[in-house]
Amino acid sequence: MMNMIYYMWAVTDTLRDFLLKKGFKPGTTDPTLFTRSYNGDLFVCQICVDDIIFGCTNHACSVEFAKMMSKKYEMSMMGELKFFLGLQIRLQKSGTFISQEKYLKDCLKKFGMTDCKTIKTPVPTNGHLDADEKGKPYDQQVYRSMIGSLLYLCASRPDIMLSVCMCAHFQANPKESNHAVVKRILRYLAHTPNLGLWYPKGAQFDLVDYSDSDYAGDRVDRKSTSSTCHFLGRSLVCWSLKKQNCVSLSTAEAEYIAAGACCTQILWLKQTLKDYGISTKKIPLLCDNESSIKIAHNPVQHSRTKHIDIRHHFLRDHVQREDIIVSHVKTEKQLADIFTKPLDEKRFCALRCELNILDSRNVQ
Repeated sequence: MMNMIYYMWAVTDTLRDFLLKKGFKPGTTDPTLFTRSYNGDLFVCQICVDDIIFGCTNHACSVEFAKMMSKKYEMSMMGELKFFLGLQIRLQKSGTFISQEKYLKDCLKKFGMTDCKTIKTPVPTNGHLDADEKGKPYDQQVYRSMIGSLLYLCASRPDIMLSVCMCAHFQANPKESNHAVVKRILRYLAHTPNLGLWYPKGAQFDLVDYSDSDYAGDRVDRKSTSSTCHFLGRSLVCWSLKKQNCVSLSTAEAEYIAAGACCTQILWLKQTLKDYGISTKKIPLLCDNESSIKIAHNPVQHSRTKHIDIRHHFLRDHVQREDIIVSHVKTEKQLADIFTKPLDEKRFCALRCELNILDSRNVQ
């Protein structure tokens, strides 16, 4: 883990060429990422429009880089990274904590929810939404503003991702019932304003991935929802939730399609990690559906899989190459479950903790 992470303002017209001349290597998946090795220490530089975030496992290298860049370009050195694009970053001896506490408080104030009655879960267990065609219409502009704010909060609050995405489906014609669910999400956030993502220092760089799907969960078009979450050791580094493009004819098909989507993300992460000098092999993909696992290991087409779009079967190729090891995980240990269906309070809080979404007051 980087000893310090710094923030600098820069003009990037000729920055790429300058960094390449200084021995930096551009990322293969992210052209704005540059890395360099200094006597075994890894230096990372990330360009974000006209900003630079950089850090190194050796503090002296960071100081040297800051002097070099300030000498070459007219730049403002902002110091240690603490606040960036609405994200609050706390660098501690035991790890890094990322949250959006200030942004959340601003959202609650903006939508008149500062003193609202709080609640412990973002949606009830029967929280699947329908079109409510006979419901009373709600102001589309206000509704979209609320959804946009909540979607940005998902950057550090994966626990609200499912509920926000369900509400986002009705932005074209929102109803009062949809607005009530959005308000419930805000009430949940008001109950948990200090939660954020915790990245402990010294964790192993073992990539572990979870894949899950509901079955015909969308009440409007009966499509299933795929979800994935990806860990480096105990650190949640990537997560996704997406409604499938077509209606699945079975739970096995829905889970298999979700596993295929997870496979594509794993391959991207695998390549990204190479840019940081980390090689991974035989990456575990954990799924709680036995039938979908058997389909992934069976190269023979048969009646149960012939209707599945061929683009999903590339998962089999990577299983046969042993790039990915598809394994079974018990449903109670399926961490991606939090992204596919509304859960009761006990299960929801347990999975939230497993994702390392913790209270800032409890991490040191």
